[in-house]
Amino acid sequence: MTNVFENYLSSTGELSAEESNFSAQFFKPVLIKKNDFFIRENEICRYIGFISSGAVKAYATDKDGKENITCFKFENEFVTSFSEFVAQEKSRRSIRAIEDCTIYRISYPDYQHLLHQVTAWNSVIKSVMEHEYNQKERYLLNYNNKSAVDKYRHVLSHEPILVQRITTQDLASYLSITQRSLTRAKGQIHKSNIL
Repeated sequence: MTNVFENYLSSTGELSAEESNFSAQFFKPVLIKKNDFFIRENEICRYIGFISSGAVKAYATDKDGKENITCFKFENEFVTSFSEFVAQEKSRRSIRAIEDCTIYRISYPDYQHLLHQVTAWNSVIKSVMEHEYNQKERYLLNYNNKSAVDKYRHVLSHEPILVQRITTQDLASYLSITQRSLTRAKGQIHKSNIL
């Protein structure tokens, strides 16, 4: 188990050192190459993963095959389609690597076993779910019904990691604007910063 994951577990303050060590054995490392899937839309959601290195995007595909990106996850974040994982249903979205990743994943049966053995995991998962909810809430507040310039300005000031690590195409999808609008917004902001 990597130090990154162990450090995360201890930083939650929810698990004792013994509980962290016991838990670690259930999380198996997988290497996921850029563009490979962690979870596929319309397949049973079998895993929760913890990103040790790399980044992923989550998206649903519309009837025309266009990706509608709903979020990005980076190091030190859990990733899955939570409601489908808990219900063991088909995922409504895909989760795909946008960089080479090391993800520590746990299967549903192991997850159930872990919850029974280490009840503190209920608190860890609760805080992960709260983080997910807050992320979705912030997305709706900051990116709905705003101009492309305002959306990009918000990204620059509050989520600069997206500008540094995400392609223009993926960022445009996430912001629900065209690549052309995003390029124009970048130009406007850059020009106003020069003046």
